Amino acid sequence: MGRLFMVVGNGDIGPQARAAISDAHAVMRFNDCRSAGEDAERTDIVVVCNTGRPGKKMLEEPAWRAHPSVAAANEIWCVRDPAKFAEMRAPLAVTHPELDDFCDDYTDGFRDYAEAEGKGFRIIPRAVHERLDEALSAFSPAPYVTPSTGLVTIADLIENRMDADDRIGLAGFSHQGWDGHPWAAERQYIEPLEARGLVTRITETKHA
Repeated sequence: MGRLFMVVGNGDIGPQARAAISDAHAVMRFNDCRSAGEDAERTDIVVVCNTGRPGKKMLEEPAWRAHPSVAAANEIWCVRDPAKFAEMRAPLAVTHPELDDFCDDYTDGFRDYAEAEGKGFRIIPRAVHERLDEALSAFSPAPYVTPSTGLVTIADLIENRMDADDRIGLAGFSHQGWDGHPWAAERQYIEPLEARGLVTRITETKHA
């Protein structure tokens, strides 16, 4: 049996997931790590939205840096390639004018934080995002802005971090939220990965 990478979303998680977190090879959380409980310090990587309001808010709020998961993490990953999101600014100004600050880039702030704290820093390659967009197109999603941070992270792990016998445990994923993500297509993308045993949902209910 290979390594278990626990990918922990910000939805509800229960005792089974927390037990898996304690046994995982690596634990990944997102942005403000709000689903973290007593296991908060069991965090290896925090993946952040490094553009728009979420990125700005995290960097401006001392509470983000003080969060036990952020403090414990060995690495900070930025999910959005700055060049790609700079290219998205003009099209979004036409299709989503309300998202006028969506592509504002805060990557340097996260890099500076990671370097100051002795943490690794990485930007998920834009090619991961673009291949994911192509894969999602097979499910004919309605027009969307960008895949969710969680799905980009899963795709990146599979492409760039995992060996053949490794697997991903998912907790705290509801496939619901901001309507700029293609939630139904994302669920369809994950289903065959579950069927292969590459991804396992660790939940207390059938769909969490």
